[in-house]
Amino acid sequence: MSLMTAAATYSNTFVVLLGIGTVFFGLICIIILCSITGAICKAFAKKPAKAQPQVASAASAPVPCEIPNRGEFVAAVSSALAEELGTDVSSIRIYSIMRR
Repeated sequence: MSLMTAAATYSNTFVVLLGIGTVFFGLICIIILCSITGAICKAFAKKPAKAQPQVASAASAPVPCEIPNRGEFVAAVSSALAEELGTDVSSIRIYSIMRR
């Protein structure tokens, strides 16, 4: 009999508001914990040495990149393309390779 009276004293609105309040309180706690953890990780992270910025001259033209073993490079690129396309290497023709 006492179980019936305890259930009857709480309204549905109170139960809903208590549930919503509990959820939002939990979410706020998670946000605070994530912020604290992020601050701790940033404090212990290694800071990279600051590199000196290189100032490029406006008159200098871009230097072409020389490939030391061009034949091996073309073979590697063509075999990778053949594998990706699912074809034979002999059916691929590479006319030029440019760096962009």
